Amino acid sequence: MNEALLRSLTPSVLGVLVRRGADFAAAEDAVQDALVEAVRVWPDERPRDPKGWLVTVAWRRFLDATRAEAARRRREDLVDEEPSPGPVPAVDDTLQLYFLCAHPSLTASSAVALTLRAVGGLTTRQIARAYLVPEATMAQRISRAKRTVSGVPFDQPGDVATVLRVLYLVFNEGYSGDVDLAAEAIRLTRQLAAAIDHPEVAGLLALMLLHHARRATRTAPDGSLVPLAEQDRVRWDTGAIAEGVEILQGALARDRLGEFQAQAAIAALHADAPTAGETDWVQIVEWYDELAALTDSPVVRLNRAVAVGEADGPRAGLAELAALSDALPRHTAVAAYLHERDGDLPEAARLYAEAAHRAPTLAERDHLTRQAARLNAGLRR
Repeated sequence: MNEALLRSLTPSVLGVLVRRGADFAAAEDAVQDALVEAVRVWPDERPRDPKGWLVTVAWRRFLDATRAEAARRRREDLVDEEPSPGPVPAVDDTLQLYFLCAHPSLTASSAVALTLRAVGGLTTRQIARAYLVPEATMAQRISRAKRTVSGVPFDQPGDVATVLRVLYLVFNEGYSGDVDLAAEAIRLTRQLAAAIDHPEVAGLLALMLLHHARRATRTAPDGSLVPLAEQDRVRWDTGAIAEGVEILQGALARDRLGEFQAQAAIAALHADAPTAGETDWVQIVEWYDELAALTDSPVVRLNRAVAVGEADGPRAGLAELAALSDALPRHTAVAAYLHERDGDLPEAARLYAEAAHRAPTLAERDHLTRQAARLNAGLRR
């Protein structure tokens, strides 16, 4: 397998698909699928016309994806056109597809990736970003999952935990503002909560509602990020907050704590504070302790370091941060914030600038750049 040949052909194959009418992101996904297929097939049977082979396979993958997306949107349109009676629509089969894609023959991570791509509408790049892995790695994972379930009868739906993970990631992608999928994730989670009496389903629904209640205040009119402490709490959706808290209380009363309930409890404490200064950070740290015990996630421990910095002072937060890998996404941004709170403005400015270079989104990069500029301007006075 000549990997250099594949890399050299990729731009021209991508250009052919775009000229044929494919949008750039969809063309990229199709070409990635074709490259993965080439890695699998070419060692045994190298085509005479490598570029032509890649164009043909990529175009077929693009058409398949386009038809799948059109079918998904049509299903959603039918739900809007013919709503069923009652508070929860019962005619939409999207949730059933989530369960079918979470097939027992797949690992949980592969099932989540496949469902996000095939049913959730996310691109390979978006899924890779959610999993903190390179796009090429995620493309291979999704392709392997497709091959695994190829020809397998879908008569054994997957488990609830996998479907919850998919819904959570779909919501997060929508909540980021990159693709508006948050409302769809809430709709499907409501369906699931109506069908299954499970505290973690309720916990996820509560978490979504509590986060969604703040969505309108997360960005300024110019699209720039507004940190939680600076958001206009008067504009938060109090109805969604009240519903989320009520659902969460019912779930916690079951005494079967899970990670989504713990996350919802943290979100509820933020939503309950009349001002940022009145946030109960001590209790938030306690919930992060519960969440860390449930997930053993480095991202959770990073967020816990911020909470410790608020509850016990920035130096305590920096001590917690020192125990974590500085390669962790947003580690540098957290360090900058804690150094600023500790009064070390030159170091904070340097770290904000460094974090801006590492930012995963344009909005975050611009926000961190402004923070660095703000501190540097103050230092020059």
